[in-house]
Amino acid sequence: MAIPIFWEFFKPIMNALENGNVLTMEEIEKIIVPSMNLSGDEIKEMTAGGTRTKVKDRIYWGRSYLKQAGLIRFPKRGSSQITDEGKRVLGENPPQLDINYLKKYESFRKFIGLDFSNNGGTVKTKESFAILQSSQTPQDLMDTAFSEINSALRSEILNALTGGETEDVSKEQANFFEKLVVKLLMKMGYGGALAGEGVVTKSTGDGGVDGIIREDKLGFSNIYIQAKCYSLNKKISRPAVQTFVGATARKDGKALFITTAEFTQDAKDYARDNNVVLVDGKKLADLMIEYDVGVSTVQTYNIKNIDSDFFEEK
Repeated sequence: MAIPIFWEFFKPIMNALENGNVLTMEEIEKIIVPSMNLSGDEIKEMTAGGTRTKVKDRIYWGRSYLKQAGLIRFPKRGSSQITDEGKRVLGENPPQLDINYLKKYESFRKFIGLDFSNNGGTVKTKESFAILQSSQTPQDLMDTAFSEINSALRSEILNALTGGETEDVSKEQANFFEKLVVKLLMKMGYGGALAGEGVVTKSTGDGGVDGIIREDKLGFSNIYIQAKCYSLNKKISRPAVQTFVGATARKDGKALFITTAEFTQDAKDYARDNNVVLVDGKKLADLMIEYDVGVSTVQTYNIKNIDSDFFEEK
């Protein structure tokens, strides 16, 4: 079962508060999560920002929206209690307690920027329009936008490296790719700070081995690298990985096959059985984004939460 969308948490939150008790978010979570038949992985699944689980995020925003509609209140910091109107709604038992239902309350309409005094209601802001049209929390919307931006950026990176799906990769592009691999691995902490330790050295007469880099700064272990810049529509199958395994079989170190293309399933299975790490084009682009190789930050948004410790009574 997938994690319910955030407004599907409205009624469970209200039910948890039905008897009038004052409950914290954690107490509400303990009451409602067991009834949702979620797997352990779903309960632990984090938002893209990694600050809290998706379940906690939905409960957080569910409480906030219900409070804005006047169905619950926050009698003390971090705690919730149902209001008389909330009890009335539970007694009414609407078939669907969602955003559209909450819009009947003036306080909620003001919260999301709706003005019902003009032509039956108009949306004042793009933000409130997104809330009304979506089944996602504001955090979900930001996560989705972030994912879409990175997906487009990933595509741009791979096209810049290869020329696209149909273009043949030139020798200059292949040479640039090898240098990029070195830079990326250095940013990831491989190679050493000592003279020459951070450089991938071209390996001669080693078949599938393109280069070697130190695994750590003291040079205790080597990583043997196969770095191939291919057009995006190419599929790398088992024989290519098998050749690389053969070239590193008698060497003391680890093996990394990194490419702009994709690996077939038989290549992945063979690599797993022979302890070879595969990095395909998608993973490569993700690593470049994560370690700021070939990309730059154009805008930063600081998302802030309340500092509970600040408001602790002294």
